[in-house]
Amino acid sequence: MITTNEIRRSFLEYFAKNGHRIVPSAPLVPQNDPTLMFVNAGMVPFKNTFTGLESRPYKTATSSQKCVRAGGKHNDLDNVGYTARHHTFFEMLGNFSFGDYFKERVIELAWGLITKEWGLDPNRLCVTVYHTDEEAFQLWRKIAGLPEDRIIRIATSDNFWSMGDTGPCGPCSEIFYDHGPEIPGGPPGSPDEDGDRFVEIWNLVFMQYEQVDAETRLDLPRPSIDTGMGLERIASVLQGVHDNYDTDTFKALIAASGELSGTATDGQFKASHRVIADHLRASGFLVADGVLPANEGRGYVLRRIMRRAMRHAHLVGAKEPLMYRLVPALLSEMGVAYPELVRAKALIEETLKLEETRFRQTLANGLKILEEETAHLKTGDTLAGEVAFRLYDTYGFPYDLTADALRARDLTVDQAGFDKAMAEQRRAARAAWKGSGEKASDEIWFDIADQSGSTEFTGYTSEKGSGQVVALIKDGKRVEVASQGDEVTIITNQTPFYGESGGQKGDTGVITDSKDLKVLITDTQKPLGRLHAHMGKIEKGQIKIGDDLQMAVDIEHRNRLRANHSATHLLHAALRDTLGQHVSQKGSMVSADRLRFDFSHQKALSDQEIATIEAEVNRQILGNAPVSTRLMTPEAAVEAGAMALFGEKYGDEVRVLSMGKTITQDSDEIAWSVELCGGTHVSDLGKIGLFHIISETAVSSGIRRIEAVTGEAARVWLVDRDRLLREAASILRVVPEDVPLRTAALIEERRKSERALSDAKKALALASANGGQVGQEAKPEKVGSYQFIGQVMEGLDPKALRGLIDENKKVLGSGIVALITINEGRASVAIGITDDLKDKLSAVDLVRKAVELLGGKGGGGRPDMAQGGGPDGNEAPKALEAIRQLLENA
Repeated sequence: MITTNEIRRSFLEYFAKNGHRIVPSAPLVPQNDPTLMFVNAGMVPFKNTFTGLESRPYKTATSSQKCVRAGGKHNDLDNVGYTARHHTFFEMLGNFSFGDYFKERVIELAWGLITKEWGLDPNRLCVTVYHTDEEAFQLWRKIAGLPEDRIIRIATSDNFWSMGDTGPCGPCSEIFYDHGPEIPGGPPGSPDEDGDRFVEIWNLVFMQYEQVDAETRLDLPRPSIDTGMGLERIASVLQGVHDNYDTDTFKALIAASGELSGTATDGQFKASHRVIADHLRASGFLVADGVLPANEGRGYVLRRIMRRAMRHAHLVGAKEPLMYRLVPALLSEMGVAYPELVRAKALIEETLKLEETRFRQTLANGLKILEEETAHLKTGDTLAGEVAFRLYDTYGFPYDLTADALRARDLTVDQAGFDKAMAEQRRAARAAWKGSGEKASDEIWFDIADQSGSTEFTGYTSEKGSGQVVALIKDGKRVEVASQGDEVTIITNQTPFYGESGGQKGDTGVITDSKDLKVLITDTQKPLGRLHAHMGKIEKGQIKIGDDLQMAVDIEHRNRLRANHSATHLLHAALRDTLGQHVSQKGSMVSADRLRFDFSHQKALSDQEIATIEAEVNRQILGNAPVSTRLMTPEAAVEAGAMALFGEKYGDEVRVLSMGKTITQDSDEIAWSVELCGGTHVSDLGKIGLFHIISETAVSSGIRRIEAVTGEAARVWLVDRDRLLREAASILRVVPEDVPLRTAALIEERRKSERALSDAKKALALASANGGQVGQEAKPEKVGSYQFIGQVMEGLDPKALRGLIDENKKVLGSGIVALITINEGRASVAIGITDDLKDKLSAVDLVRKAVELLGGKGGGGRPDMAQGGGPDGNEAPKALEAIRQLLENA
């Protein structure tokens, strides 16, 4: 039996033999489409090539593209596990022509692969064409020899593809495989087409038109080809099964799930094991491409996928977290084809384990509440949306999980009600990931790049250089000339200015010419990753397209950037050494005055860990090892041990930075830090000077942030802190070393003094109380049928009243205590009633009467203890007397 890995490899090799460039899969996070949350089709990475915004060094290509459909308009999550062909993660095999071959050649290639290379029976194949595409109809007859009744004309949009309301579009031709008459269903276009007998295995898109507007469609000058074949679907066909989950990759993952959970993989747990296998793939690849669980955006979709699988792990009876233990099985099946999985193994396992551990703590409670809320529902009923939202908001149940849990009982959820309750969160989430893909490249940059090529960066070896102006942008538009006073963006054919990327801020400096031009550059950006856009203001002179320029980087600014950037590499290595290999960079900011480094870790660092990390970095700086740079392919760099950022897009050639030294167990000396990086760095680590961590904080769940300073900034920071310490020592009249001990002693002395003062005030207030008669203590008196203690005091903290009430209640045994204290004219009253009387009297009623006479409002508490107050302290005796009158009449 041919394996899924062999199918993928044979597809790519077939098209490579036929002149196609094999292009590695792009990351799942889109690089070029702001409308997508994830890459969901094989053509997505080539979108700008098809539209003409981007050119590539090849005209034909082939790929096996990672895809996810679990969010936005392309969402297959609900169906996964219950159908034969729905997945959250899948691979799309494709071949592409960018203005090279067209219909005839793509049909020849497709028919040759599936019937000759793979040996599918032509009698089991049929195709569809768009009903007006006579050319494709005749080509299928000519090339494949298919009879007319197996070339089916389809008049619907199913066989006409478009990129959007406008842009490239064209007819499609789909290839179907007939699984045999024993399976229900009819051919495409028939009344029974929704059955499972005929399965689409390949879609050939003939991109031949440009949709200008709703009424206008023009022929493209360079027709192109985009094809898509689901690897999972073709694997089921070639392996002689009808169900994608019966293919070798899924069977292996499902078997591992069954073995580790100790449950059968068929019968009542069949769907659950399928969900686990599918969602394991999606979770693993998303984490490998830099997505982590979160409460919004892509992270939220990943969390939904993970928790849906984890609920099914719970259903099959897994007693301990299951998902992370399945990662080795995933790597065994797919790690060779996708080495990023292997590189991210520790992070994938740690993320899955932590998420499932957390989720298990709330899953049982959530399911219990769900059971209680649905106990009265009958088959076909609907759960209120507010309940589903409460499960989400309180227990972390995504809507999908609630709906999935109810599916087995034939219950549904009121999604409209849920959506209403979720409106604010969804608005915030949309704001956070609006556009979904990374920042959309403006068409203006593609125009410049296509016309003038990429900017050559010369700044690795020099801070000065020359360049020729190839484009000018003013007020968002391209111009031919700019003059004094204008704010302008300058693109040159080469530059020593580093454009902001990889977390490093752009260079600043000055641009001049041979005449009187002077442009103060305040920032340099890097649109498309290959142009350097110098942003500044023309202080004098004029600049125009074609001018030759002299370009000088601010050396001091650059040197500080270099030191901070190199320090981030050392910090990354120290974090992994100290905390573990699960640590992965999740973002950085390198400016001239400080550095910021975000990394994956699940808890705050201890003081000892911070000290160890800082010491390791400074040890490397003191070692003053040279920083070496090599240019390599990304694959060779990773194979050589370089750290790559998961999900980052790298070109055909990358810079590999090696820093520091470490000794292995075999006494071999190797580089301490090896990373892929295009930034500017120090030539020797000693030039960093000094490294100091100034803060360590949380960014989000599972992400920590360190901020640090280097060189002169670190020295100034430490000198400033030392000055503050010496000032504190002088004030305390101790040596700096004794400041902590003396400060602690002073705080304790203050606490004792505050307690003594409070006790003195209390004693004074009590001594001068009892209706204003100084020197007499209040004694119990008989009021009506109750024992009563009533006092008016001066200057007692109202907070002390409750304690005094409790003391006096003990003295009474049975009775009522009413205490009023006056502070700066304002009165506070508290009344307590012993437990044996609280069913007869209410302290709240008594307090409210007193508060009314004190000029206040309200007052409240419990029947046995209540408090209130008012602005008129002079009325305190009357308030106390009013309480006596109420007791007399009770």
